[in-house]
Amino acid sequence: MWIKCAVSCIAFPGPLTGREANCIAGMKEIKKDTSAFTSGEWKDVQWQKKAAAQYKTYARMLQKPNKNKILKQLPALHEEAFSVIDCLNCAACCKNYSPRFKTPDIKRISKHLKMKESAFIDTYLRLDEEGDYVVKQTPCPFLGNDNHCSIYTIRPSDCERFPYTNEDVLINRARITLKNSTFCPAVFFVLEKLTGTR
Repeated sequence: MWIKCAVSCIAFPGPLTGREANCIAGMKEIKKDTSAFTSGEWKDVQWQKKAAAQYKTYARMLQKPNKNKILKQLPALHEEAFSVIDCLNCAACCKNYSPRFKTPDIKRISKHLKMKESAFIDTYLRLDEEGDYVVKQTPCPFLGNDNHCSIYTIRPSDCERFPYTNEDVLINRARITLKNSTFCPAVFFVLEKLTGTR
């Protein structure tokens, strides 16, 4: 039997040695410690309130980041965040914001929906203040009541990459990261780890 450790992203055969048992125990502790994300709470405080309170701390860290150090940490922190946070319990990004629909996204999605590109744009999209195509309404018209995306396999590249917790976007676009920390528990989780406040 192979067991995958969400913390160190390794798999090892059973029966477990001491180190591997500790790894699994740590994984269970992380699950227990962060299960509050599913209810919107974090250590007896709603995580959104804590994110708002930590805004200046995050901004200072992002203003003068040690880029190399942070970039090395991001893949592991991203994996750790998503080992305990299930987007299907949240979908705040799809309910409140829109990705950019770039030309390749529009071509791919309209083809999948068997629509002309112009009809797809007229039906679902509008131009925002920056000249990007975004959805006309929120929540996203492709989001189901169960928080599943009806175009998930062909979704826009912005959706595929969101919340950028494993990319340099996290530190290079501080304004977006700070905004995302107010509604995405994964961004909050990673920033808390990076600032050492958790």
